[in-house]
Amino acid sequence: MPRTSSLTLPFLLLAVLVWTLAGCAGLDLLAPSPAFFTAIPPTVTPNPNPSPTPTPFQPLADASATEIPPATLTPVPPPTLPPTPTSALSLPPTPIPVSVPTRPQYVLSVLLDYTNHSLSVDETIIYPNLSADSLSSIVLAVEPNRWMGAFQLGSLAINGQVSADYLLSGQRLEIFLPQPLVPGAAVVLNMHFEIYLPWMSFSQIFGFNIAQVNLVDWYPFVAPYLSGQGWLLHEPRPVGEHLVYDGADFEVTIQLADPTLPVTIAASAPVEPNGAGMRYTLSNARAFVFSASTRYLTSTTTVGPVVVTSYYFAGHDAPGQAILQAVAAAISVYSDRYAPYPYASMSIVETYYPDGMEYGSLFFLNKDFYRDYDGTARNNLITIGVHEAAHAWWFGLVGNDQALEPWLDEALCIYSERIFYETTYPNLVSWWWNFRVYGFQPTGWVDASIYDLGSFRPYTNAVYLRGALFLEALRVRIGDEAFFAFLRDYAAQMAGRRATAGDFWAILALHTSADISDLRQAYFKP
Repeated sequence: MPRTSSLTLPFLLLAVLVWTLAGCAGLDLLAPSPAFFTAIPPTVTPNPNPSPTPTPFQPLADASATEIPPATLTPVPPPTLPPTPTSALSLPPTPIPVSVPTRPQYVLSVLLDYTNHSLSVDETIIYPNLSADSLSSIVLAVEPNRWMGAFQLGSLAINGQVSADYLLSGQRLEIFLPQPLVPGAAVVLNMHFEIYLPWMSFSQIFGFNIAQVNLVDWYPFVAPYLSGQGWLLHEPRPVGEHLVYDGADFEVTIQLADPTLPVTIAASAPVEPNGAGMRYTLSNARAFVFSASTRYLTSTTTVGPVVVTSYYFAGHDAPGQAILQAVAAAISVYSDRYAPYPYASMSIVETYYPDGMEYGSLFFLNKDFYRDYDGTARNNLITIGVHEAAHAWWFGLVGNDQALEPWLDEALCIYSERIFYETTYPNLVSWWWNFRVYGFQPTGWVDASIYDLGSFRPYTNAVYLRGALFLEALRVRIGDEAFFAFLRDYAAQMAGRRATAGDFWAILALHTSADISDLRQAYFKP
């Protein structure tokens, strides 16, 4: 297949002119401030990672029972975007940094047209080659391109030079470099793109509906690279999550096309006022996501320095407050059992997606959980909410390949529910086991991949529920002291990294000499 480009000569001439004028005006909003690089502590490892995964435990409801129309995979872009402030778009390329960062850097300037469900975005990526290989191309994941017409790439520059040498096919964008990127060097990618959001179907979060717009996996990001193996960009499947992420630093500015709209934004980081826009910074995280709505009600609390905010819809005040308090308690429990909470904030967002979905310091919960909340801790709102909160550790802090080894985060997160209940509601532990695990009579190998089990129930039963049974059996076998010492050490050694099953077993062996061969034989593939 020949390399293709969406750039035309008139566009290139216009882009060069705009960049020149913007440069003369001294506009450098896309360029990170020096503090953006110097204030970031070095990462534990040069190749961190995990990925967002759904947390389905109850069977999915019939799509016909939802309050939103059927999905369409072919969103129609609005005829034109509103006039775009020069300060938000078409900025000059970011210069090559003097020092190579310790992990990828993403700088995004967003103009959000909430009414027309579209975004106009300038993105700068500073990507350091932390591998031992010279790279002739860079592969990015572009999830919005999986929806017809949702992603439109307008321009691309490599180290300040306009380029048309790339291939964009499905979720994969491969950018061919003019010269190889040697180990220890960095490349700067600048691009401008438009996103026209699809209608949010019953089984997806990305897009819009009558109540909100959800921006998850919305910007192109560099896939993890494994020396000698290549780029980690898996194909999607109906169950589980296929994306894998390097830890990265983010600087995001969001400006509303219509600033008179009363739009509330829930994001992966605390907001900092920035002129007419909103600025967010997030360090050593897997992804930056946000959700916007004119209908959100909010409630906030703190857990030490961590700000926790619940975003919910009218009529759901009681459950909105309840999940806020439960998640605050969970952060306290997990910080004690695993490691200090790794972010400055946690956002809990009510949505139409039929389950829970985590993105590190922000997660989504289905509106039906709020509707069905019964005023107790014995319901999906609380159990799945504290599960998603645990992903801040087993996804955000400690990553993994969630397509090939999803048990490394999902089994630990469902077992984190058990730890939450034994600490906070000890009289409900038996109820929890029956409600969440035993009631489904789970079977299957814990270490199944998303490609091994093609439907919801078998996948969930094996990876999540049998995973919880394995961790309980392991805890009983080695004792509480060794078990929790192992989890703390695992979190410490793998912080900022992408863990593997080999890492799990090796660190476990440091904390016990017990024979667990029968457990591995019972729960894991031969």
